[in-house]
Amino acid sequence: MFLGLRTAIYHVDDIERGKNWYSQVLGFAPYFDQPFYVGFNVGGYELGLQPAESSGQKADGAVAYWGVENADAAVQRLIENGATIHEAVQDVGEGIKVATVKDPFGNVIGIIENPDFKLP
Repeated sequence: MFLGLRTAIYHVDDIERGKNWYSQVLGFAPYFDQPFYVGFNVGGYELGLQPAESSGQKADGAVAYWGVENADAAVQRLIENGATIHEAVQDVGEGIKVATVKDPFGNVIGIIENPDFKLP
């Protein structure tokens, strides 16, 4: 039985460059920093980076959506830091907005603005 999201892992071809990019985008340093894995605590959830030899190791299916207060502002910040639009911000109803971008390493990052979802 699922208990909830714990970790979203992204593969990067250069772990130092990945660590620096995500530190810049998130606005803070990782809590775990090793050559084999870098971990950031994002609101109680883990955003992990693992070294990848090639882009073939990246996931093609599932996308983790990270909660944001303002989807348009979040996408703009990601783009200013070198991400590219994958799917533009869309209002999917009831005030919920979603978008996806690609980080500089080819990973798809989802963002979601959902005023109805509150963590306990």
